[in-house]
Amino acid sequence: MTVQQEAPGDSEALEVWIDQDLCTGDGICAQYAPEVFELDIDGLAYVKSAEDELLQAPGATTPVPLTLLRDVTDSAKECPGDCIHVRRVSDRVEVYGPGGGGGGRGGPGAPLCVF
Repeated sequence: MTVQQEAPGDSEALEVWIDQDLCTGDGICAQYAPEVFELDIDGLAYVKSAEDELLQAPGATTPVPLTLLRDVTDSAKECPGDCIHVRRVSDRVEVYGPGGGGGGRGGPGAPLCVF
């Protein structure tokens, strides 16, 4: 995974990290992007390095390869724990996930339920 990490139409490199305190262990992320995410023996999801090494340090980040951008952002959008964060490397602003404009399941950009 040594592909140049750029968002489509943008020259901004992106990185992703998982908040294990919020991870529900559903494994949706590993289904969408197994090259980037993996469930560990503790039942929680973690990001992987470009060398396929599990990164278990809290807040560990890994680059988002352009070829996997859609899979990674879909993972963030579908995550039931809202624990996947995709941000720009340059300014660390979240662009997908619970704090990003792309919205997690309950974050900004998520559909509202009206009763």
